[in-house]
Amino acid sequence: MARVGVLFGGISAERGVSIRSGEAVVQALRSRGHDVVPIVVGRDIDQVLRAANIDVAFLALHGRFGEDGAIQGVLEWLGIPYTGSGVLSSALALDKLKAKELFRLHNIPTPPYYDLNGPVSDAQIEDRHGSFGFPVMVKPRREGSSIGVSRATGPTALR
Repeated sequence: MARVGVLFGGISAERGVSIRSGEAVVQALRSRGHDVVPIVVGRDIDQVLRAANIDVAFLALHGRFGEDGAIQGVLEWLGIPYTGSGVLSSALALDKLKAKELFRLHNIPTPPYYDLNGPVSDAQIEDRHGSFGFPVMVKPRREGSSIGVSRATGPTALR
């Protein structure tokens, strides 16, 4: 029987969600008779993985260093198979701007968007926002599914 390492926790803003996900996965796999090793991910993950002696990794990580291809790269470097997408697809999917650009490049319908970076003036906001109207949803470019999402009801809120 394969020894399954369930990786959860992590170093992103979504650590709490990941811990709950990981604990649920550990419980579900154990209830089905699998040999499970819970692995709480931190910055020393390469050493922890070497010591865990697992055959496969089940990824229950969220956000950066979980869904962005970083942990996938570590696992590939260590020769440990894992669940989910690979390095490149994970990195592209977590980067919202790159994902949208790829969708458009391949004619996959996606709602209109634009990118604002760093401090911006009211004129820059007005220029970029154009006829979008308000309210709009604002999302950090490289976070998970819900961290940092906000609703802007006017130009001031976009700053």
